[in-house]
Amino acid sequence: MMPFKIVRQDITKMKVDAIVNAANTELKMGGGVCGAIFKAAGITQLQTACDELAPIKTGEAVITPGFNLPAKFIIHTAGPIYKECDEEENEHLLRLSYINSLNIAVENNLNSIAFPLISSGIYGYPKEEALRVAISAIRDFLTNYDLEVTLVVFDKSAFTMSNELLESVESYIDEHYVDTHEIKRERMLEEANTYSPLEKASVSLNEFVFNLDESFSQTLLRLIDIKGMSDVEVYKRANLDRKLFSKIRSKIDYSPSKRTAIALAIGLKLSIEETDEFLESAGYTLSHAIKFDVIIEYFIVNSNYDIFAINEVLFAYDQPLL
Repeated sequence: MMPFKIVRQDITKMKVDAIVNAANTELKMGGGVCGAIFKAAGITQLQTACDELAPIKTGEAVITPGFNLPAKFIIHTAGPIYKECDEEENEHLLRLSYINSLNIAVENNLNSIAFPLISSGIYGYPKEEALRVAISAIRDFLTNYDLEVTLVVFDKSAFTMSNELLESVESYIDEHYVDTHEIKRERMLEEANTYSPLEKASVSLNEFVFNLDESFSQTLLRLIDIKGMSDVEVYKRANLDRKLFSKIRSKIDYSPSKRTAIALAIGLKLSIEETDEFLESAGYTLSHAIKFDVIIEYFIVNSNYDIFAINEVLFAYDQPLL
């Protein structure tokens, strides 16, 4: 399971403990996503519940029942109206909307929450900036809390921030990937043959630490020690749920999905050669014929282990996320 994911879906149909309504300070039914939430929950009963809590300040959040929604609760937060003259205040208030909503979820012992892209509609917050603040606030919160968070977007227009990166990935896929990958492998093998036995000990982890007799979980735990990382650091960097990681750790014969194995390779910051060996220990391989795999290799070859950036690109290419 992923603690944080981005999906294209109707937020009113999300089966989570709580969905977030990007509300106005008076908690009145509005248009867009807010209006859709009111209609799906039941306008009269939701408005009555909101009237008892209104008004709220920008950045604050309150909770009501979900009524007719699949979600048990609705967390209402008032995002900022974007002001070009005060970007610092815009970001501060938008972060507050996310953090206060997440805090309410934790206070009410909720396990899952789904957000829209707050303030990115009629409130005028540029979508690329709104997305950046949302991801930053959510990932910071998840550093200290275990919660399943989903960011629900309607289209890819919020991902203009990744245009330069997307162009680089596209170029890598179309023009450079095969040649670069094969050359790197050939060079590694040639150089390995020139080293003395002592020098070979530090060439690459994959030459020496991967043992075919080890299970995937044993290999994982040994790599965590070799890399000098903690369990928490690895599963947070891999965007994995703590419970799933505990299962992998405790079951010596655990067989992960390919995406889980790749996510852990990202969390461990493995090189492309080390990743190949690590995936092989789980019975998988990266294929040049699969766009998902090529995108993953692009990030690893370029030593970019930011799983949130990777997921943004995967989302833009309509690929499953890590």
